[in-house]
Amino acid sequence: MKILILRFSSIGDIVLTTPVIRCLKKQLPQSEIHFATKSSFKSILENNPYVDKLHLLESSTGNFIKQLQSEKFDVVIDLHNNLRTRRIKWSLNAKSYTFDKLNLRKWFYVNWKWKVMPDIHIVERYLETVKKLGVKNDQQGLDYFIPEKDIVPLSSLPQVFTAGYIAIAIGAQHATKRLPEAKLIELIGKISQPIILLGGKDDVSMATRLLSYFPDGRQIVNACGVYNLNQSASIVQQCTYLYTHDTGLMHIGAALAKKIVAIWGNTTPELGMYPYKTEHVNWQVADLYCRPCSKIGYKSCPKKHFRCMNEQQLPVTEIEKRWN
Repeated sequence: MKILILRFSSIGDIVLTTPVIRCLKKQLPQSEIHFATKSSFKSILENNPYVDKLHLLESSTGNFIKQLQSEKFDVVIDLHNNLRTRRIKWSLNAKSYTFDKLNLRKWFYVNWKWKVMPDIHIVERYLETVKKLGVKNDQQGLDYFIPEKDIVPLSSLPQVFTAGYIAIAIGAQHATKRLPEAKLIELIGKISQPIILLGGKDDVSMATRLLSYFPDGRQIVNACGVYNLNQSASIVQQCTYLYTHDTGLMHIGAALAKKIVAIWGNTTPELGMYPYKTEHVNWQVADLYCRPCSKIGYKSCPKKHFRCMNEQQLPVTEIEKRWN
């Protein structure tokens, strides 16, 4: 059976599909698993042993469809469910299974704050999509495979870090998912262990400002924009535990079975995308009337007060007592 899985973005969402990939491959051993995604996310899956072939969208959807048609798939599993993936499904003339995004429920939850979302993780819902193929959840969590070339040796860090360090993923795609600068300063100031700041090139200026608030004696490494995604995952894999916003590195941390402090702003764990099958603590301003204000995020707080992040208590001492 030749199976195509569709999920074009983003980092976290693709990592959350990995149990589907693994369960299909292991429970349907004669199957050939293909995965279609954007070329910018190639590194997330190119080392996954359960993926037989990656198909990378570069630009034209029409040309991409022609490439996929030549594969003659038996089954298409649409875990994205948008206009592009519907067009692809219709063009491939194969039996298809489509993920239910629960958009109406999300709309009522975000706009009316009605608690209508099911108490089930999105991974379980992804796996419901392939239930008719006889595939079940193997309860083994998420996968993330780091190639040997991207493993960051501890010897490349200051010597004090070899005894353990805390990773903080300071970024997120949307500003309303990120702690503001003052709160990040407060968080760093409360942590007693060495710290590595993780993020992309867009987070470099923030990380530089954060370091300027602390004396040279503080053991803080600014790794924002220094490492590629797999190398950042390697840093997470070797940390004592991870502080992170609702972002891709949170799910990578879960895939690597790390202890996680998940910091929630405009989104909530009830949307079903909290750290999966790993020990974690959720920090959030509970019962705030305006949360969630979006299922994704905004450039700035729609209410102008940003209470969901500005009122975070940051109980670091409790975390250190629990996990150090």
